[in-house]
Amino acid sequence: MTEKLKKLKIGIPKGSLQDSTFELFKKAGFKISVSGRSYFPRVDDAELDPILIRAQEISRYVEEGVLDAGLTGKDWITENGSKVEEVANLVYAKSGLRPVRWVLAVPEDSHIKKASDLSGKRIATEVVNITKGYLKKHGVKAEVEFSWGATEVKVPTLVDAIVELTETGTSLRENKLRIVDTVLESTTRLIANKKSWQDPWKRKKLENMKLLLEGAIIAEEKVGLKMNVPRKKLEAVMNELPALRNPTISPLAQEDWVAIETVVDEKIVRQIIPNLKAAGAEGIIEYGLNKVIF
Repeated sequence: MTEKLKKLKIGIPKGSLQDSTFELFKKAGFKISVSGRSYFPRVDDAELDPILIRAQEISRYVEEGVLDAGLTGKDWITENGSKVEEVANLVYAKSGLRPVRWVLAVPEDSHIKKASDLSGKRIATEVVNITKGYLKKHGVKAEVEFSWGATEVKVPTLVDAIVELTETGTSLRENKLRIVDTVLESTTRLIANKKSWQDPWKRKKLENMKLLLEGAIIAEEKVGLKMNVPRKKLEAVMNELPALRNPTISPLAQEDWVAIETVVDEKIVRQIIPNLKAAGAEGIIEYGLNKVIF
């Protein structure tokens, strides 16, 4: 009789993070797809049992053991007061590799310039507990109400200020709102139920997932470079070549030539390729990466 296949129940954030999470898992080596309105994605790993849930709820289900693990923001872990194991800090969001911020915002012409100016005012937000904690830290008493959405349009007609999520601040500026302060900075976390984390098989599965996901995030900002270099110009080329570690140098069939392969930051490639060419490199090839594991 065969042993029952072990499963890791994992929550995947539905909504704004869904597409970027699927893409991250793809680069990490997991193909996840979902059809229509289904909340149960397909994944090419028989040991994973994924379900799509809003990020706001995932930490609660993980804490209660309904899920073994999940991906959600540090903000929602804090808002829910969830006691979970934070396995990995994964810095990615809907539109890029950056943290997101919950900010205190007011109309451009508002007299509110700092936290103390909120005394006696009304604030709308989706993160009530986080906002109350911010006010307490600053010794301010104000009314905080839960907002079901469209929070930006509530000032100044319905409330005096809002605490809203932003990545770039563009939407706030378009709605003629001014950021007063950052209430909380948040990144996506891979979290685990405390009991599940103590299970050797589940812990190993999560540690391996962490390794692959972190490698995929690192690779987002790196590229590989290959090139051929005459031996007599090797030193000059090497002086132009930053690298994560020492580049790989391999002899070619022609004894007076070598091949170099390395990984560099994508943001500097356009600067160094002309310099490499001028230093003597030929046949330069740039290629994308899925994972970089240190």
